[in-house]
Amino acid sequence: MSTVGMSDTFAVKVARKTCEADGICSYELVSADGTPLPPFTAGAHIDVHVGDGIVRQYSLCNAPHETHRYLIGVLREPASRGGSSAMHDRIAEGAEFQVSMPRNHFGLADGPHHSVLFAGGIGITPLLAMAEHLHARGLPFTLHYSVRSAARAAFRQRLEATPFASCVRLHIDEEGTRLDVAAALPDCPPGTHLYVCGPAGYIDHVLATARMLGWSDDRLHREYFGAAPVANEEGERAFDVRVASTGCTYTVPPGRTVVQVLADHGVDVPVSCEQGVCGTCLTRVLDGVPEHRDLYQTEEEQAANDQFTPCCSRAKSALLVLDL
Repeated sequence: MSTVGMSDTFAVKVARKTCEADGICSYELVSADGTPLPPFTAGAHIDVHVGDGIVRQYSLCNAPHETHRYLIGVLREPASRGGSSAMHDRIAEGAEFQVSMPRNHFGLADGPHHSVLFAGGIGITPLLAMAEHLHARGLPFTLHYSVRSAARAAFRQRLEATPFASCVRLHIDEEGTRLDVAAALPDCPPGTHLYVCGPAGYIDHVLATARMLGWSDDRLHREYFGAAPVANEEGERAFDVRVASTGCTYTVPPGRTVVQVLADHGVDVPVSCEQGVCGTCLTRVLDGVPEHRDLYQTEEEQAANDQFTPCCSRAKSALLVLDL
């Protein structure tokens, strides 16, 4: 009997591991029992259970119509917290592990509009799947891919050999072809939707330039693949969190997260990235005012103050009452 679809996670096997660029490997995953994999849409990701309790999210970068495999790309992070180093050092061809069902917080907007895709570094992964989908549907798009050096350009051979190669613009800093966002956007037809993924600074620059040129937020879509760790701010103060279902109240001191404190008292909150990027731990706030430090919610969602990410966010008020 197939394990796929029987639970929130299922077993996959590494059919192929490939060095795509300096510090970047791709992993072709197939179901451990040989059955078709659950379908996914362009921009989706999976949770990969690396082992030792480590769970990390990776975007699917193969064509969404494929059901025989998932393809992910993993950058070895210099300051790895265990996830990327484990993938590079311990996960070889033939290895088996659990992954989640695909989820998508970065989907393509409906409609036959033009799309412009901006990828910075390893942020190329979800945009590869988007490009595959758009090409298969005959929808117009342009993909801008920015890297610091040619040696860091993952999936370059794939992009150069693909039937939509003419839609790809490769920008390599060391070769003097650095991306000029302000020059690229005016060429887009009216109604174009923009999708961007990469480091926070890259995303912020692309979005700020688009807004300066008059692009409305409903046509701007982004996904951060990682967040810079939030340093403990000088003067950071303690606050209390109350679990609504039990009435128990716990103090969160400076230097510790809500998730960590709750775990100490047996209150488990699902987490994955632990950086406020993925939204896995998003929790409803019944009372109090959060201090948002996540990159997952939009500014409008943060302003509502009715949910927050307890893996990294704190409180402006003395107490937060959580719907747990």
